[in-house]
Amino acid sequence: MPVDTLPRLGLGTYSDDNREQWRENVATALDVGFRHVDTAQVYENERFVGQGLRDSGVDRDDVWLSTKTVHHDVPAEPEQVPEAIDGCLDRLGVDAVDLLYVHWPSGIYSHEEVLPAFDAAYEAGKARHIGLSNFTPELLDEAREVLDAPLFAHQVEMHPLLPQTELVEYAQEHDHWLVAYSPLGKGAVFDVPEIREVAEKYDATPAQVSLAWVTSHDNVAAIPKASSREHMAQNLAALELALDDEDIELIDSIDERHREIDPGHGPWNW
Repeated sequence: MPVDTLPRLGLGTYSDDNREQWRENVATALDVGFRHVDTAQVYENERFVGQGLRDSGVDRDDVWLSTKTVHHDVPAEPEQVPEAIDGCLDRLGVDAVDLLYVHWPSGIYSHEEVLPAFDAAYEAGKARHIGLSNFTPELLDEAREVLDAPLFAHQVEMHPLLPQTELVEYAQEHDHWLVAYSPLGKGAVFDVPEIREVAEKYDATPAQVSLAWVTSHDNVAAIPKASSREHMAQNLAALELALDDEDIELIDSIDERHREIDPGHGPWNW
């Protein structure tokens, strides 16, 4: 696939334990039809994700592969960022990733110290695109002033209970992707009456409705986590669910708002 074609739905691979499962899960997801896989250094599963990619038999050029480094605990010093980037590639077993993110603007992160290493990875062909994750609009503005490479994507938690309207509009205005992690709110969306009403209308699952709502926004992709073939296939089928304006308005009217992922550190706990 052209490297600038981001599949609207990908596989998220975070788990607290049993990281080895992602070898089989990634191979299964690619067999089901996914062509976008997202991981991170701090997930401690890049090696298994890479093995799953190779096990799948799908050509590397046909899979959009993303990873992240620079977190509140990795790497330890700004000068270690190039080594951390190389470590991601080594564990994945690839020469380059399609998208390399700054994971959190926390810990060692500073625009001036960290972003030049990402620019260097971009210039060297180790990262075909550069992204940021969990930034505020103000931090995005500051990062874009320093970053030489085009900002391709910004990854944040987004779902019907956290619509991220400001960041979606920012992505549309500046022509980059917003990639939604936890697009099902860790299951919190399943029992929301408005979601269930739309699901019944289409004989769909609440998960499919939520994913269809997320990806109905221009410039927005989603990376739901799934470990079973059934759920993977159901998630992928959400791309075929076309919500009408009435459905979108109903979901937009949900009053409940909350965040599932709390970084618990720094001024970026927003």
